[in-house]
Amino acid sequence: RKFYYITLLRGPVSRYLSEWRHVQRGATWKTSLHMCDGRTPTPEELPPCYEGTDWSGCTLEESMDCPYNLANNRQVRMLADLSLVGCYNLSFIPEGKRAQLLLESAKKNLRGMAFFGLTEFQRKTQYLFERTFNLKFIRPFMQYNSTRAGGVEVDEDTIRRIEELNDLDMQLYDYAKDLFQQRYQYKRQLERREQRLRSREERLLHRAKEALPREDADEPGRVPTEDYMSHIIEKW
Repeated sequence: RKFYYITLLRGPVSRYLSEWRHVQRGATWKTSLHMCDGRTPTPEELPPCYEGTDWSGCTLEESMDCPYNLANNRQVRMLADLSLVGCYNLSFIPEGKRAQLLLESAKKNLRGMAFFGLTEFQRKTQYLFERTFNLKFIRPFMQYNSTRAGGVEVDEDTIRRIEELNDLDMQLYDYAKDLFQQRYQYKRQLERREQRLRSREERLLHRAKEALPREDADEPGRVPTEDYMSHIIEKW
C-alpha cells in the first residue's frame, strides 16, 4: 500500500482570522503534544498565551499581542522540519536564520507532495486532485467566500499587522500559488494532448474500417431473385 502526504493551504490573513474566531469560541490545542525530535516542548519553550482552561472571548488585539501564539506562521511551521532549527528552542539558532530554514524546508516539503490544494481555488483544486489520483468526485467543489473570517471587519492597519506576524506564511503562500498554477497548467496540457491523441486514434480507426472490403455487400444494381432466395431458405 502506498501513502501520500497532501495538504490544503489558505490565504494567511483569512486563515489567521479564522483561527482567532475559532479560539474566541473556546477551542484549544491542549491535546496537541507538539512532538519534535522525540520530545515535547518545555513550558519555557512554548509558554501559553492565556491563563485558565481556554482563551474564549479573546480580542483580535490580544491574539496578535501574544508572541507565543502558534497561529503565527502556522502553515510554514506545520510543513517544515522543525528539527532543523532545534524544534521549539528559539535560542538554538539566530531568529533570521531560523526563519529562512523553516521557510525553505516548508517549500521543499510542499514540492515533494504529490498533491496540494488552495482553498481559494476550489475548482482547480478538485481538477488537480482528480487528475493526480485518477479519481472522480460525485459533486463539483463549491467556492464559498462567505466564511467566518470573511465576516470579520478589519482595517488596513490590522491587515498589515497580521501580514507582518505571518510573513513566512505570506511568502510560502505566494510560492504555493505559483507552484499550484504550474501544476494546473501542466495537467491541462496533458489532458489536451490526450484528447488530441484519442481524436487521432478515432479518425484512424474510422478510416481503417472504411477501407475494409465489404464481403457481404451486394453488387451494385443486382437484386436477388425469388428462386435464389427460396434455395437459400431450403438450404437452411
